[in-house]
Amino acid sequence: MPKGSNQKLKLLYLMKILLERTDEVHAITLSEVLEALEGYGVTAERKSIYDDLEALRLYGLDVVRQGRYYFVANREFQLPELKLLVDAVQSCKFITQKKSAQLIKKLEGLASTHEARVLQRQVYVSSRVKTGNEQVYYNIDRLHDAIAQEVQIDFLYFEWQLDYAVQGALRKSYRREGARYRVSPWALTWADENYYLIAYDPAANDIRHYRVDKMEDICITGLPREGQRQFERFDVGVYTSKLFGMFGGEEQEVRLQFSNRLVGVVVDRFGRDRVFSRVDGEHFAVTIRAVVSPQFLSWLFSFGQEAVVLSPKPVADQLRRMALLVAQQYPH
Repeated sequence: MPKGSNQKLKLLYLMKILLERTDEVHAITLSEVLEALEGYGVTAERKSIYDDLEALRLYGLDVVRQGRYYFVANREFQLPELKLLVDAVQSCKFITQKKSAQLIKKLEGLASTHEARVLQRQVYVSSRVKTGNEQVYYNIDRLHDAIAQEVQIDFLYFEWQLDYAVQGALRKSYRREGARYRVSPWALTWADENYYLIAYDPAANDIRHYRVDKMEDICITGLPREGQRQFERFDVGVYTSKLFGMFGGEEQEVRLQFSNRLVGVVVDRFGRDRVFSRVDGEHFAVTIRAVVSPQFLSWLFSFGQEAVVLSPKPVADQLRRMALLVAQQYPH
């Protein structure tokens, strides 16, 4: 039988056919394999396909034969794993809708065409809250490079404000009146559905964090990174657990009392390595370290009478003032 011009690619096309058209519930016959190869301009004899299938098995492709049918069983990523990754991409606020669709399309390429349809039915990106900063995907990559190179960066940092010149519109307002920030990047963390850069700010001589989707025009300076002493014992997990909504403030030791039913909420927030003491049959107390910000107080406030600040008194006073201000918003 004459060989086609694409004969040297036969093994690659065979693997492509098996990966794209088969899975544990969709198999293919040898005749269908030969027909699919002809579609790529490759002619082959049955005996050579047997040899090629064995070569793919030795290579590591999990080709399974059941009677006269063949399919790929175990893959690099199983369907439940791909579903998990699709969910993660969809849930990431820092990835734009456009980039989410691109990433999910690539994930579909790791499955058979049949499984890809299952993944497609799972996609609901358009209804999710997403960042509008198309550069965030590349910002993360650039920040990883700067951290690996142990050098400083500079960038612009903005926040959203109402644009009263255009009804209902928003505009970017650059912090520091448009002056560039210069910091030493040390870590990236994902908290409260956003990506944050944790860095040393030499101007403040302190550790600061920045929303990656609010950073623009990131430049790698080549200057050596600073803040080694501040980061010698730094723990990203401990740092983020003390912050609420990643808002800054004064870190304090606070003793709190909760209703027993909220123990899971406290464990989820602060971890299990706390000393939980019994107050009475319905309440427990715990001491935590947290940045006392309006967001922290709002978190406590959300539990109503089921959460009480035992100490220090200034924190309890702040919560009481917040409650009074809220009450004044709703006069009788």
